Amino acid sequence: MTTASPDVYRRDTWAGLISAATDFLDRILDPVAECFTPEVARRLAELRADPQTRDRLDALAAKANEGRLSPDEEAAYRQAVDAMDLLAILRAKARAFLRQHP
Repeated sequence: MTTASPDVYRRDTWAGLISAATDFLDRILDPVAECFTPEVARRLAELRADPQTRDRLDALAAKANEGRLSPDEEAAYRQAVDAMDLLAILRAKARAFLRQHP
């Protein structure tokens, strides 16, 4: 019998935590999706960050991949990632709404 390395367990645990957090957010945001109108859903589905915000996130992501984030940058990057996760779920709900209400 072979055993997985500790890194595999960490990845599996991390993936499970992300999945659980996403499931939680998905359920929490269901009441918001119930308030959608076609116009609101369309605008939300098309929502994108402005170029300045995208550039800042790209710079933080590059530094994160290199392990060079300061504590303040790491906090800002985590907040941005959390916000993007939330928006991604809302946008998915908006697209689902639009499929049901063309």
